[in-house]
Amino acid sequence: MKSISGKDFAKILEQKGWNLLRINGSHFIYGKSACIERISVPVHKNQPLKLGLLKHFMQIACISENEL
Repeated sequence: MKSISGKDFAKILEQKGWNLLRINGSHFIYGKSACIERISVPVHKNQPLKLGLLKHFMQIACISENEL
């Protein structure tokens, strides 16, 4: 699996219709009107997200590996 930074993943979320609700420190919190879940993406410069966290976010947001 390709690892990407939090900044790049945030861009993908926005393309998928997720809205930036707020920024709390270095974490961008995204939500969707039809979904109860929130996704808190850590944006620490260009550091890649850990694979377990990335897979969890992808599962919540219904994003496949091909879309990365």
